[in-house]
Amino acid sequence: MSEIKIARAIISVTDKSGVVEFGRGLMEFGVEILSTGGTAKKLTEGGVKVKEVSAHTGFPEMLDGRVKTLHPKIHGGILGLRDNEAHVKTMKEHGIGRIDLVLVNLYAFEKTVARPDCTLEDAIENIDIGGPAMLRSSAKNYKFVTVIVDPADYETVLAEMRATGGATTLATRFMLAKKVFALTSSYDGAIAGYLKGVEV
Repeated sequence: MSEIKIARAIISVTDKSGVVEFGRGLMEFGVEILSTGGTAKKLTEGGVKVKEVSAHTGFPEMLDGRVKTLHPKIHGGILGLRDNEAHVKTMKEHGIGRIDLVLVNLYAFEKTVARPDCTLEDAIENIDIGGPAMLRSSAKNYKFVTVIVDPADYETVLAEMRATGGATTLATRFMLAKKVFALTSSYDGAIAGYLKGVEV
């Protein structure tokens, strides 16, 4: 089936423009929203009901925030194939709920390294790990998961949900997935380009 209804979303963004309005839009359809840190705070302040990722996974954020979303309940919920009986069975056995929408944008690596006072340590801490992992997982499973990296796509997704009773179409999910791989490729290229000129 081309249309996939969105029941659970995860939102974790550096660029928070428009995120509260998008969250409110998801609430119109009763979507459960998982979030982390500053994004969860921003959404909550904007009147959006949020469940902390740590409450969903049963594990706290740890290692100074380096590990937040790297967990089977997140990646299993994103990557599981809904039409594969073995996947569905495994998810049920391990209490892994589906995640139907992933909204992530990445740590501002290029902005960080453009600062004159940026150290190698600053640059390293601004290499996003969990974000690209969730984005790539979602884009790989575009048949079932809607993934957003660009605030310009918020209204496109909400308009489609309103037209379909809370679902997105395969064509939209594939279009959004392609944007993910363009972004992660560019992001890794920026990191590689920066590190090429650094000696330790």
